[in-house]
Amino acid sequence: MGKHQRTDLDHARDELMSHIHRCGVLKASPEQQDQWLDDTMEFMAERYTELSKAQLEELREIGRRFCQPVIPHGKGHSALTSSGGSEQDSAQGEMAGAV
Repeated sequence: MGKHQRTDLDHARDELMSHIHRCGVLKASPEQQDQWLDDTMEFMAERYTELSKAQLEELREIGRRFCQPVIPHGKGHSALTSSGGSEQDSAQGEMAGAV
């Protein structure tokens, strides 16, 4: 079996995901995320000069989607509260899961 050859886009995508995790942009507002992504994409374009405009746009979209998960997380967004349970039920469920 041959090994998968990692492309420059693969490396850039992995680096972008790492930056997203380290800098805490997931907790930022959508406007702050957009600004952060603009700045980061400038850096990525300078770092990965071999990527085409289309690949850089694809990378930006990957980052944008990664910053906006399908299932919201944080206070008030548990499975119990979103399905009609109370926040108290949610807190009790979380505590039970931690035991």
